[in-house]
Amino acid sequence: MKLSVIIPCYNEVDNVMKLHDELLPVIRKLLVNGWTSVSEQFESAEMLFVDDGSSDDTSAKLQECFSSEANSRLSFQFLKHETNAGLGAAIRTGFAHASGDIILTVDSDGTYKFSGIPELLSCLTPGVDIVTASPYHPDGGVIGVPAYRLFFSKSSSLLYRILVDPKVHTYTCLFRAYRSRVVRQISFASNDFLGGTELLVKAMLGGFRTAEFPDVLYKRMYGVSKARIVSTVRSHLKFMGWVLLQRLRLTFGSHIHEPV
Repeated sequence: MKLSVIIPCYNEVDNVMKLHDELLPVIRKLLVNGWTSVSEQFESAEMLFVDDGSSDDTSAKLQECFSSEANSRLSFQFLKHETNAGLGAAIRTGFAHASGDIILTVDSDGTYKFSGIPELLSCLTPGVDIVTASPYHPDGGVIGVPAYRLFFSKSSSLLYRILVDPKVHTYTCLFRAYRSRVVRQISFASNDFLGGTELLVKAMLGGFRTAEFPDVLYKRMYGVSKARIVSTVRSHLKFMGWVLLQRLRLTFGSHIHEPV
């Protein structure tokens, strides 16, 4: 099996060394130790950095730190948008270039500990298609994140629980593992921070099975969050309307039409 790790980056030059010192060793260890309780092996791995139009030296720093680390089992791709297109667009670019059987998306700021990757992957048992980290799970947690950001994120996840599946507690995180068939079969259009949620929800509505990995969300140590609260909330509300419409169609039939 092959592992693809997608790391979207936007003005994250201060976090590049964190990726090198904390994420890279985890991926190397996975190639040695496997990823399940029965030590299923990854034959190879690739790390795909998607620079989403950074105005700082993120791209140059990534290549400086990682280019010399490649070997026969671990490769690197340095992808770049000429202008900032948004997190969803960066994820799509990563998916388009990924060739792994398992595709992992991680935050470049390390707000979810990279050391939790093997445990997250261990939740990808037979019959499970997606594993999502879940700080809002009863066994998860949040440390140091501003209350106003938590309010919008937790409120969104609560509404998706009502609309989609109450057994999944967190719908808004990036830290996830997908079987490749999910990203090949499910498309999403959002370019902004809605992208990951749109993919998860559409996959769940399409019958793909999702498991949660209770995890802790930490405050970022370097740089600033790129989320824009007002536009992100607007995107989520519009998408929730679409989800509700799909539910109504399933209940009352195809005569339910989208609003003009």
